Amino acid sequence: MKPFELRHKQVVVIGAGISGMAAAELLHRQGAIPFVSDSGAIRPERRERLQQLGIAFEQGGHSERALTGDLLVVSPGVPRTIVPIRVYRESGRSVWTELELAWRYNRSPVVAVTGTNGKTTVTRWLGDLFERGGKPAVVAGNIGVAVSDVADHTAPDAHLLLEVSSYQLEFVETFRPDVSIILNITPDHMDYYGGRFEDYAAAKFRITEHQTENDFFITNADDEVMSAFLPELKKRARHPRILTFSARNEVEEGLFLRGDTLIFKFNQTEEPLMQIQEFHLSGQHNVMNGMAAALAARVSEIKNSAIRESLTRFEGVEHRLEPVRELDGVTYINDSKATNVNAVWFALDSFDQPMVLILGGRDKGNDYRELEEQLREKVHTVIAIGEAADAIEAQVGPMVPELLRADSMGQAVRMARKQAKRGELVMLSPACSSFDMFENFEDRGNAFRQAVLEL
Repeated sequence: MKPFELRHKQVVVIGAGISGMAAAELLHRQGAIPFVSDSGAIRPERRERLQQLGIAFEQGGHSERALTGDLLVVSPGVPRTIVPIRVYRESGRSVWTELELAWRYNRSPVVAVTGTNGKTTVTRWLGDLFERGGKPAVVAGNIGVAVSDVADHTAPDAHLLLEVSSYQLEFVETFRPDVSIILNITPDHMDYYGGRFEDYAAAKFRITEHQTENDFFITNADDEVMSAFLPELKKRARHPRILTFSARNEVEEGLFLRGDTLIFKFNQTEEPLMQIQEFHLSGQHNVMNGMAAALAARVSEIKNSAIRESLTRFEGVEHRLEPVRELDGVTYINDSKATNVNAVWFALDSFDQPMVLILGGRDKGNDYRELEEQLREKVHTVIAIGEAADAIEAQVGPMVPELLRADSMGQAVRMARKQAKRGELVMLSPACSSFDMFENFEDRGNAFRQAVLEL
């Protein structure tokens, strides 16, 4: 269905979170008839908003009405096995994500970023790059501003820079970014995908599904999963122009590191960009993030001078390796955005000091044993919180000298202060989702920050 065909259609929206609410309001603005259905309780302020707009809704389960729409729009993270999805698919009716819905109304060129780790940093970095390059752009997606909030206000002369998750790519039918980026793929959300990594990876790969030779696809040549995917992508009758970035080897087309120099390579021509020591953000993962952002900026016709300026000045994002405070010679780091094991590995890899590490939350099928080498080398105390505490204690306990458990973030921070010595770190890098104790990772990071400031 095209946008005009949705007018007066009955559209059921599953979930009343940020994305679901934005989808319902977009549909309402565009003349469709949305009905919001949530399996849990809808927050009071959101119920009030729906009532103000005259949008019908239900909570605490999906009734027969949720099965009778012309179209189903599913919020990120809604289980693929719920009855409404099965019923719509079996009857031949479309099931879309909020991303697919918003895409139908978009008029801007799109740069879309996905990957297990780094996508928020790269999307924000792109926002900085476009600003420094003098190109209008809007940042949205899985980053606090739903695509549906901005889609019908977009224009051909401004880019739309999107962070997209595997959930958002799950049910896309036509979504086609002008530039797509997959940063990396490592196990995450295994609880949602029934432990099937191949299903999770397949959802990520869908970012390229409708791209043609007029589009660009950017990915990490050093990532094993992506290296295996590229030959398959090249077999398609129509596929995007493939650009890669690498810190290990020269690439056919894209951006690579030779010694300490970053070099663009297009059409067999090399262009030195800058020295790696000039990067503002430290850590190997930020080198890779910066390379991805720089490459996307370059194909979006941003000048090298603006790219260099951004790479040397970009400050990073909140809740990702964010210094909070130094107290009695101990530095406190907020890495609440590290919601999987791989992200924690990169966080640990960014520091050489001994540390106290706060781990835990709602487990997503994690294997914490992947952190063993880093834990044994750098972490003398792990403080486990949340629903994952038992799994962390069982898997991590034998790897560190001390494993403690805390019932709250405040208690965890107070315990960490007692354990940490001058010259060391205390880092919150949970490897888990936040939903057992907090509204989201931002809420969790703010709680950590507040507890640290109260010491």
